[in-house]
Amino acid sequence: MNEELIPLQNNEDEDNKEEIGEVLSDAGCSSESWDILPALCLRHVFEFLDDRDRRSADLVCHRWHNVMHSPSLWRSHTFLLNVRPSKHRQSEYRSAVAYVQRRGVFLERLAVLLNPPCSYSIAWRLVKTIRALFHELTRAGASLKSVCLTNLGLDRPCWSLGLRNSIVYCLIEFFCSQGSSLSSVGLNGMKLGMNPGLALLSTLAQSQKRINQCCYISSLDLKGFFSGELPVYRNSKMPLTLSFMTGLTHLSLSYSCLSDELLVALQHRAQGRRNFVPLQTFSLWCSLNVPHEQVVCGDSWESLASCCPGLKVKITVDQILNNDRLARILLPEIPLVDFSMTAFYSADEEWSPRRLFHRMLPQFRHSLKYLTLHLANCSELLDDELLKLVKCCDLLEQLKVWAFLEIRTVQKLLKIRLSKKSLLNTIRVSVYSVEEDHEEQQALLEKVLSTYRHLPPELDFFATVYPYV
Repeated sequence: MNEELIPLQNNEDEDNKEEIGEVLSDAGCSSESWDILPALCLRHVFEFLDDRDRRSADLVCHRWHNVMHSPSLWRSHTFLLNVRPSKHRQSEYRSAVAYVQRRGVFLERLAVLLNPPCSYSIAWRLVKTIRALFHELTRAGASLKSVCLTNLGLDRPCWSLGLRNSIVYCLIEFFCSQGSSLSSVGLNGMKLGMNPGLALLSTLAQSQKRINQCCYISSLDLKGFFSGELPVYRNSKMPLTLSFMTGLTHLSLSYSCLSDELLVALQHRAQGRRNFVPLQTFSLWCSLNVPHEQVVCGDSWESLASCCPGLKVKITVDQILNNDRLARILLPEIPLVDFSMTAFYSADEEWSPRRLFHRMLPQFRHSLKYLTLHLANCSELLDDELLKLVKCCDLLEQLKVWAFLEIRTVQKLLKIRLSKKSLLNTIRVSVYSVEEDHEEQQALLEKVLSTYRHLPPELDFFATVYPYV
């Protein structure tokens, strides 16, 4: 492995040491203190460095060079493939492949974060890079435990059918050979069609049925895995595929996948299996452009909750401005722990979140712990509704709000926390304001908060006035 790292250049050692020494001296430290620092401590420091700084640290001295060879420093890596290549720097695509060639044998957790390509040429280069990445990982014999491939956006026009198929076949080959060693898989934002998506998931499921399986996928993130307009809940193969994931404890899906059959399949994973681990967290994401008109029975949720004691459900809704549809989503049988909503609306849309505050969310007053609201309620006041909701939620621990609110509402939230809600230890409030009132409201907020100088140390409180554009 040594010959693959940047070789030490002795004539640069002294220059690097002098430079490091000057930096330490300016910080009030001596370079000698670094010389006696144990290797364990050095490794901990090096974990916080990016690749460029690690290359520089590798050249400081022989000791740092040797510590930089520690496998523990290269267990986890994230590639950000979002910059076009230029003649002044090496392409990020080539750098990613070169990194895996040098360090792939050490990798256990790999994440590839992408900006969806906007042209065929960039998509082609991306396919070439991903294929090379996974080929090198297989060749190096990497003991990967976690793989995350985020935001491919394969429904974009720049992706030809051949490029889409090439990506899918590459991942199928990889999961066939490495799927049995994985414990966490993230494929959110892939935007696949029905058949290729199910084929890829089927490969993952088959990898979980091998004899003498020593590792099971416990975390699976499929938010945005299928193309947005697909009503996946109508396809019976989706529940069947997930029923083979016997080790699942954390599952994230788009709401378009949810059905009674899927909830039943998640329960029946336990049948005939001695080492069954119940589902612990179930996250659902629903937006205006994702099919969400299906009817799911409360009995199915109730059965899943009884089969999986302690199940925590998180639901995120984005621009669902229809109370009947919200009511079908927020069934009282759901063990809802975390709810997040974004709703930008005007008076012309004839919708209000009042019913959500008055009837739907109070159903979960004995389970809801985390509440996040992004509301553009410029046409109505919701201060009293928000305060009543906070008061009635017995277990609320975290509140994050972006909305048009009165400044005194922030003060009332603090009073509720200090007098009644000892569990509510995170309060983040951004009060929207129109531009001409921004400075006046900010000054008023600072005046109100100046009377609360000694808040409990466990309380994470933040409030500001945010101009609404």
